[in-house]
Amino acid sequence: MTHPLLDLAPLTAARFASIERRVAALLSTEQDVVITQGEALLPLEGCIRSGARAGSTALNVVTGPYGQTFGNWLRDCGATVVDLVVPFHAAVTAEQVERALCEHPEIDFVSLVHAEAATGNTNPVAEIGGVVRAHGALFYLDAVASIGAEPVLPDAWGVDMCIIGAQKAMGGPAGVSAVSVSERAWQRFAANPAAPRRSYLSLLDWKERWIDGGRRTLLHAPAQLEMLALEACVERIESEGLTALTARHASAAAATRAGALALGGGLEPYVHREEDAAPVATTLRAPAGVDASELVTKALATDASVPLVAGGGALSREMIRVNHYGVDASPEAVLSSLAALGTALDAAGRAVDPEGARRAAAGAWG
Repeated sequence: MTHPLLDLAPLTAARFASIERRVAALLSTEQDVVITQGEALLPLEGCIRSGARAGSTALNVVTGPYGQTFGNWLRDCGATVVDLVVPFHAAVTAEQVERALCEHPEIDFVSLVHAEAATGNTNPVAEIGGVVRAHGALFYLDAVASIGAEPVLPDAWGVDMCIIGAQKAMGGPAGVSAVSVSERAWQRFAANPAAPRRSYLSLLDWKERWIDGGRRTLLHAPAQLEMLALEACVERIESEGLTALTARHASAAAATRAGALALGGGLEPYVHREEDAAPVATTLRAPAGVDASELVTKALATDASVPLVAGGGALSREMIRVNHYGVDASPEAVLSSLAALGTALDAAGRAVDPEGARRAAAGAWG
């Protein structure tokens, strides 16, 4: 008996390349785009291990847990790392980046997360890109959470390595990702004797055997189901329109923030300034004396479908995250999340205004 998900014709190189072109169009980029056959950690690590090298100096901006991970990889490559650590409730500024570059003129690599879904902040990449470009450093950007939720423009912003994943705002599969690579990044990779080669982490293998070979022969058997899911995801985005998709995420963020403030019960936005808040997810600080993870558990007990999670690691006791991305960037998901939080806070003895929260959220939806 044939099965529609198992008995598939092989994915051709031509179809693989066509999906790459459509992903490149989402980024408005003329740079080379490679679809990597794994979760976004694959190109995130591959780019650092290709572009960082012993004797180099990197500026690593830390506005959340992924920035901490990138610093560890950079050090492991033998680079001297200057960490620019920003409180997780805020965004980094272009002025802070410029100051760090002036204090350390030897910096030749800058790593930054665009939107930190884990902490709910987003960074002003366009302004930062201008500063990095003027300095002459290579610019590495994690746009995994931001793509689809807000504009991501590597060419216009001077980004040399822009890594994206489909599993958040794009509403697609988690097992496949992509990276755009500038010409000067390729040159840095090729000049780095420690850059991965003949390795699953190797971007140079894709450059030499796939791109330079005219995209006629794939390096290995592609993750076929994930590639087809990515193709379907891009088709859905093209149908809705990228502008409409980002507007929907912005509306979800505005509605969640307004609704949480109106709900009361001691909830507060974790990211202080609304302009620093990421449209992919809204983080909230639990009321004093209330454990965030317990509150989320109670909320999910009332409605298991809502996209609520507690913060990770040390943030699990104080942070609540509303993951309004992909299909959950909708009025229904936002209102259901607020209602579930209201029920849980009420059970914890906190005074809440569910109707006020509903009205505020509905009024803030764009």
